[in-house]
Amino acid sequence: MQVTCTFQAVRPQTLGLIGLGAIGGSIARQVKSQGLGAGGSGSGGIAAVVGWSPEPAERALAAQQGALDDAPARAADVARMADLLILAAPPAANLAQLDAMIPHLKPGALITDVGSVKRAIVARAEELGIGARFAGSHPLAGTHRQGYEASRADLFRGAVVYVTPCTDGADAAREIAHFWQEVLSAEPVLVDAERHDAQLAATSHVPQVVASLLGDFLARYAPRGASFGPGALDTTRLAASDPELWTEILLMNRDEILPALRALEESLGTVERALEVGDAAALTAWLTRAAEWRRRIAP
Repeated sequence: MQVTCTFQAVRPQTLGLIGLGAIGGSIARQVKSQGLGAGGSGSGGIAAVVGWSPEPAERALAAQQGALDDAPARAADVARMADLLILAAPPAANLAQLDAMIPHLKPGALITDVGSVKRAIVARAEELGIGARFAGSHPLAGTHRQGYEASRADLFRGAVVYVTPCTDGADAAREIAHFWQEVLSAEPVLVDAERHDAQLAATSHVPQVVASLLGDFLARYAPRGASFGPGALDTTRLAASDPELWTEILLMNRDEILPALRALEESLGTVERALEVGDAAALTAWLTRAAEWRRRIAP
């Protein structure tokens, strides 16, 4: 359900970020590029942006470039200051940080994360008793690049962001959706965590597997010295993504990914059978179905 935020939201005064990579860094940069933070409230109501990374050099770079108003040496110090705390680390680290930050949260502070698997962290928030203050987020604005240097000040403009509420977290979900819409110019869509993970298995996680599968095939079987044209480069772009991050994602969502991969095997079997018997009609039908789908979703 796409969200249109027409209610009077409680605007966060201090935005806190745990993780300053491509996503966390981009949030900070976009907020600051709009003149928010540093004591001014701007249209987003944010007076300060504070952030932490386990890499001191990354914290220093973000502060030097003006993406942060403060870069404390400890994650807990960010949690103590934040009215809205965003966990922007890889999925397993977000789970660990959620546990660790609970004792340090300000009364009434809201929490979200930006991982691409939602069931585990939504369930954990409910187990910890903070379901009324937590909603997951997943901006469809990622990149295969990593680290603060991969961040951009316009990454979320016009991007769909899934917001996944806890069972008792409708109010928190609306507040967090409002932040994405009003502060970052994104398009929030409310969806439950189970549906999110099933959908992303097909639309994001399997494409990553396919890109990496093709990359692995070409690494082993491409003729020595072969050149790669735009087709190979475009279809393998995701293969350059962080292997450790994607190991976490694939394992956390494996019960949804495995059935999708088996369906993919069926589609591949169609091609194999058509080629084995020289069935031009079956091959053309298979290619046409894919071509028509692709032309519908984008130029």
